[in-house]
Amino acid sequence: MTTRYRSRNPGSQTALRQSNQQRIITSLVSGGPSTQAEISRNTGLSNATVSNIVKALAERGIVSTAPTTSSGRRALSVSLSGENGAVAVGIDFGRRHVRVLLAGLDYQVVASEAVELPLGHSATVALDAAASLLESVLESSGVSPSLVLGIGVGIPGPIDRRSETVIEGAILPEWVGITHTQIEARLNYPVYIDNDANLGALAEVTWGPHSGTDNLVFVKIGTGIGAGLILNGLPFGGNIGVTGEIGHTPVHDHGLLCRCGNRGCLETVASTTVMIELLSRTSPTTVATSDIVRAALAGDYATLRIIEDAGLAVGRSVAAIVNLVNPGIVVIGGPLASLGELLLDPIRRGLEVYAVPMLSETTELVMSSLGEQAEALGASALVLRQAGLLSPLPL
Repeated sequence: MTTRYRSRNPGSQTALRQSNQQRIITSLVSGGPSTQAEISRNTGLSNATVSNIVKALAERGIVSTAPTTSSGRRALSVSLSGENGAVAVGIDFGRRHVRVLLAGLDYQVVASEAVELPLGHSATVALDAAASLLESVLESSGVSPSLVLGIGVGIPGPIDRRSETVIEGAILPEWVGITHTQIEARLNYPVYIDNDANLGALAEVTWGPHSGTDNLVFVKIGTGIGAGLILNGLPFGGNIGVTGEIGHTPVHDHGLLCRCGNRGCLETVASTTVMIELLSRTSPTTVATSDIVRAALAGDYATLRIIEDAGLAVGRSVAAIVNLVNPGIVVIGGPLASLGELLLDPIRRGLEVYAVPMLSETTELVMSSLGEQAEALGASALVLRQAGLLSPLPL
């Protein structure tokens, strides 16, 4: 996963401070409001360390402090600030939309709004729209900008975590070369970026019915097709942060040319882009993704056949993941999720054909219940992880 952490060197001072910060927040989560002296005893950290970190957390709105007495002496009580309105912001950029979501420290969604973007939009246009929408959502929700802990950003494409740059292969080619620094400079808050499928997986283990699941794969079927992996309880980012690119796994040796340069990739068979292209050939107007869902649910034969073919191909690619990492759950998400069993059934049959029988039998295959908010929820979870409010936090 391509999460932006301030340091990836476990021995650095920044990493040590993050670890200490997480210990303090964990102590407050488990023990409730506590004095700084009690936090020091519970965590084993020195009074000076606790005092410095509490001050920094209070400035960011993560904790609140109040004078109190302890054993007859003046002390400072520290508590998590969920009640004061601190929020984590999740922003999901898509091919034709941007969504802004606010989540409180109590994991409740405060607000969620989306606006359309023009097809082929530039990063500048999208970031401007996101900044404007964020300002509007904060104002309408009555949340002060000072209570924003940070912003998680989901982008539909691979991100090289070494340089935190969007690289070739993105559904939004206009975004290739855009860096974390540029995004943060435009939004004017601490920003953490990741691929949208990775954030879908993080959302499922944070807000979904599968929270606490150690091994989960989230497969997003949309304009592109990607997978986010949670392995042994942690997001898996591989060597440089580019994982789960199953849309560019060939399923037909002599298939159509894919935008990645290969032939017969899964995206050339099962993406909504291909479905729209095929169905538009016999339609007087250009078909939209919502039309695919509506026609399939109405029993349209041509639409059902295309979904059948796509599902079988996705199932074959999912089988490769299942054979490799043996997840407990595979969650299917994206704009076709409302199709339910119409899409799940062919995926399941593809999985059963190509996966080791014992693995296909013991892997739960389900549709995402988070709907169109999944990626934005995952983006806000990215902020909560950075703040130490989700555990464990990889450093």
